[in-house]
Amino acid sequence: MRARTAWFGLSLLVALVLPAGLLMVALPAYVSGAGRTPDDGYERIGYFPSWTVDSRGYRVRDVVTSGAADRLTQLNYAFGNVGEDGRCSMSEDTDPYADFQRLDGAADSVDGRADTADQRLAGNLGQLRELKRRNPRLVVGVTLGGWNWSRYFSDAARTAESRRAFARSCVDLWIKGNLPRIGSAPQGGPGAAAGVFDAIDIDWEWPAAEGNERNVVRDADRRNYTLLLAELRRALDEAGREAGRRYRLTASLSPDPVKAAAGIEPEIFSHIDFATVQGYDFHGSWSEVTNHHAQLFSPRDDPSPERLSADLAIRTYLAMGVRPRQLVLGVPAFGRGWSGVGPERFGQYQEVNGPAPGGYEPGGDSYRALSRRTGQRFFDPLHGAYWVYDGDAWWTYDDPKVVAMKARYVRSTGLRGLMIWSLEADDPDAGLVRAMDSTLRTG
Repeated sequence: MRARTAWFGLSLLVALVLPAGLLMVALPAYVSGAGRTPDDGYERIGYFPSWTVDSRGYRVRDVVTSGAADRLTQLNYAFGNVGEDGRCSMSEDTDPYADFQRLDGAADSVDGRADTADQRLAGNLGQLRELKRRNPRLVVGVTLGGWNWSRYFSDAARTAESRRAFARSCVDLWIKGNLPRIGSAPQGGPGAAAGVFDAIDIDWEWPAAEGNERNVVRDADRRNYTLLLAELRRALDEAGREAGRRYRLTASLSPDPVKAAAGIEPEIFSHIDFATVQGYDFHGSWSEVTNHHAQLFSPRDDPSPERLSADLAIRTYLAMGVRPRQLVLGVPAFGRGWSGVGPERFGQYQEVNGPAPGGYEPGGDSYRALSRRTGQRFFDPLHGAYWVYDGDAWWTYDDPKVVAMKARYVRSTGLRGLMIWSLEADDPDAGLVRAMDSTLRTG
């Protein structure tokens, strides 16, 4: 499918007044352990960040009550740490209380029963175990790394010995569930979390390329990343033979063609089941001009030199020889925003004073919050972009119409499915997940 780049000029927009008084402007049979993809063959993947219970009041139970759990094929728990020794680890610094020590009351529990002080597994992992019991077809994975915990991936991948140590430690901790005992709490110990996870997801941001300024980066990362995934695949297969099942291995990849070329060998796809491509964060508070952070296609008059888009990200990997069915497109449940934005083009491609105040961070907020903002709303169905503008603040994000458009793109290009980061940022009824699921199912 080729990107359509004609821009129809804002003078041709058709305005619809919503009841709330807001202005809407529109342009004219893979089996893996406990779960498998549905009969339509498309993955619906959602991320559950470990910190959302304490910082955002979103629990594993909410994945159920919102309706999201019944519409996902895989849930990834984020994040697991890669320690300074290059191994998977938990410690007092990685919030074991949230992971497996916190005791939840009956009202906060998936199964409606309160945790007891002497149980070996509590916290988020305990609730994920309950979620799996309720949804036995759901694959539950753990995502390692992310923006803040990719610092030592390069060290883990550096030698054959370090790769073996990394792979074995990750399987031991997350697949076999051999948790540490931390402090005086009774939670943890050998096998305490056994059976919770069906998959490991590697989110190294980014091999041989710029990521968090603290990251260890080497030119050899590109080759070593492939070897690291190969070693982890071997360790998962060995654990699978012992357990009489198969574990998934997936990876999260950059949408930036420059970073993809620097750090990714096509060979990685012989070791992983599929990869998710982050189709967002093209622009943000670091940008001096407003622009869409998750557009499906880049308009012809996009002023950014990179002209990043979800379609460009996917085509980057297809050009490497990757099969479409090995790629899942990521969509955001959050937006990026700026303040001090002038009215030309309804705020699009305008200079800014700085990031807009956001509930997550300066210039960052959830779809849940952004869907309730006042202002003029604009949908571009030609390029797959959406924004809201109140005369000062300009926010770009995906709404259900954009998610549905991306789901149709997945179907038309033969991709494996969609991923959403992250579940707590969706609205209380999981509107983005519902749009993802229904459109993948019916087109």
